[in-house]
Amino acid sequence: MNMSLKDKAALVTGGAQGIGLTIAEALALEGAHVFLGDVNLEGAEKSAENLRSQGHKASAVQLNVADPEQVRSVFDSISKEAKPVDILINNAGITRDGLAMRMKEEDWDLVLNINLKGSFLCSQQAAKQMMKQKRGAIVNISSIVGVMGNAGQANYSSSKAGLIGLTKTMARELAARNITVNAVAPGFIDTDMTRVLDEKVRGKLIEQIPLARLGEPKDIADCVSFLVSEKARYITGQVINVNGGMLM
Repeated sequence: MNMSLKDKAALVTGGAQGIGLTIAEALALEGAHVFLGDVNLEGAEKSAENLRSQGHKASAVQLNVADPEQVRSVFDSISKEAKPVDILINNAGITRDGLAMRMKEEDWDLVLNINLKGSFLCSQQAAKQMMKQKRGAIVNISSIVGVMGNAGQANYSSSKAGLIGLTKTMARELAARNITVNAVAPGFIDTDMTRVLDEKVRGKLIEQIPLARLGEPKDIADCVSFLVSEKARYITGQVINVNGGMLM
């Protein structure tokens, strides 16, 4: 622990479990006060309590990123409880898979609202606080399928590709205020989502990866920790592919 993020307030959306929680743990280890934003408040509270039991600063906040009023309320409450947000990790996301020809309009809207619109709403509120401080870091969690596409995931792929466009645009708009905006595009990561796959399917996935293994949530968290640190102060508008070499 080098406490490089000491006294920083970091909001991680979708932070109750999975990659989001691993990112929150990494930021807490560096000294940040992490706020776990999630629709599952009970899960977020349990995760925050576990972090506090290890001596870290952690709080849980109920957050539906697709609800503009709730997003505004959460940023206001964080500012009052601790300080204005220094770091935002837009990690919250869902899938509703299906072939484009058969995809229900409500499944399209739901995924785009949470994955893309939610990230926009949170980034907008974060930017307002960061601009006053003339510093800050935003990291959007995109995906390899946002770069290369994936059959059966037209809505998810579009939302993650949209995050890349949002990243590059906001990076240009906020650079003058010393605010960096980057994206991390994970490849296939060993999470609950991939663990339920048939062994043959997992095997075929691994065959596509030059490093010959699935990634770990920590691989994503380590990259995010770097991007929000002073070591990455001259990096903005970038998409960092963390995928074991699938896209070279």
